[in-house]
Amino acid sequence: MTRTALPPVVDAETWQRHLDDLRVREKAATRELDAIAAQRRRMPMVELPDYTLDGEEGPVRLADLFDGKTQLIVYHHMWFPGEKWQCPGCTGFTSQFTRLEFLEQHDARFVVVTQGPIDEALAYKQRVGNAMTWYSTANSPFGTDVGAPPGGGFAVNVFLRDGDTVHRTWHTSGRGTEQLSHTFALIDLLPYGRQEEWQDSPDGWPQSPTYSRWAGSEDIAARYGTGAS
Repeated sequence: MTRTALPPVVDAETWQRHLDDLRVREKAATRELDAIAAQRRRMPMVELPDYTLDGEEGPVRLADLFDGKTQLIVYHHMWFPGEKWQCPGCTGFTSQFTRLEFLEQHDARFVVVTQGPIDEALAYKQRVGNAMTWYSTANSPFGTDVGAPPGGGFAVNVFLRDGDTVHRTWHTSGRGTEQLSHTFALIDLLPYGRQEEWQDSPDGWPQSPTYSRWAGSEDIAARYGTGAS
């Protein structure tokens, strides 16, 4: 397939000069991310009540979600009551996390919490082939208290456990979750990028409506789960 929109062709020396210029900005961004992470490590924290959530084997205390670890990352999965297919963004985002054992070396765990009833949530997890551990906050104010209420959007929260006491240390939502994803990082390396209309791209670059290239929940189920049945 021949495209009419192509980067200019230059000699190797010119190409290297452009790369060197870009590398200056890339290194500056890396240092800024290091500084942001350092500030995050200095954040204060908020003590939380002793919430009870629903797990695969029944009610479970928030402190037990840590499974003996000290640190916990929670992805709050959007949930629409009565819908067969849940948020495609959440479904696709969490589908990439299939090997999380490396967190054990850092005394941490990463789980999904959703507002959906646990039986429905676990059925959906199987349908789309999700590999993470799921819990439900349908019968608890936990989700509402940490920025993920019923009918609300997705979010990420981080917690620190001191014995049986759990503290909230960090929160983000929206595009703040992109830093946890390898999908956008890989796509942003491509010459044409995400190909979404909001992006700053050269004239003639392929662009589509935002989200139009994202996999739907049905697509995720067909690839990894039990399919559309």
